[in-house]
Amino acid sequence: MTVRKRFGQHFLERPWVDKLVEAIGPKPSDVFLEIGPGRGALTDGLLERVATVHAVEIDRDLAAVLQQRRHERLVVHVGDFLEVPASTWWTGARPYRVAANLPYNLSTPILLRLLSLARDGVLADATLMLQKEVVDRLVARPGTSDWGPLAIATQLGADVQRLFVLPPGAFRPPPSVQSAVVHLSFRPSPVAIADREGFDTVVRHLFTMRRKTLGRALRPLAEQRGVTAAAWLAEAGLPGSARAETLALPALARLAAAQPRSPA
Repeated sequence: MTVRKRFGQHFLERPWVDKLVEAIGPKPSDVFLEIGPGRGALTDGLLERVATVHAVEIDRDLAAVLQQRRHERLVVHVGDFLEVPASTWWTGARPYRVAANLPYNLSTPILLRLLSLARDGVLADATLMLQKEVVDRLVARPGTSDWGPLAIATQLGADVQRLFVLPPGAFRPPPSVQSAVVHLSFRPSPVAIADREGFDTVVRHLFTMRRKTLGRALRPLAEQRGVTAAAWLAEAGLPGSARAETLALPALARLAAAQPRSPA
């Protein structure tokens, strides 16, 4: 079957499929959502061990091949995961587990949708194969160059663990980059955030100017609010000389929630 480059298709070799299934640790009662099952190598590995697999596949030809198997515990949904409503595949009975070899060009929007679904109680955890550089960003800690909006959004909603790294030769055709497997165990945010949109706005703004000190980076947003950056930082208990990449989740939450008074 022809590989379709526009879908970012790279198919995992069997020995690595087995290693991935072992890392996932599926149980007989589990219900899985698989994103982009492709030729069904991981699907088969899961079906040997779990109750049901809901597979969402954008490639109609690959979806048709999966449907022809007529496996009683496999439900194939044709469409783009980013557009298919959760009600199409989720029964609402309990949270699903997720397994996926994600296309590199769509990994961030898919990750963000998974986090949103997890907040709604739809998902329990996810084991994902991603470009290694993306995984580096997901597991990043404050004070490192990889710490930024993606790590912050992910770690607000999940405990994140890198499982293993795969060489390009683990796939056919081999990609031009290394891949890694990461596990997300979804949970409530460890910090209180009353206004998620406002929090995201502050984080995105700060990290577009990550080389600047907070006092300078925050100035444009502060002016929009009619306050000074110094007053905003004082209200949050943060020094103006710090930089965004040094701020852990509690400090970012305080900064986004701070409401300094406008000067008289």
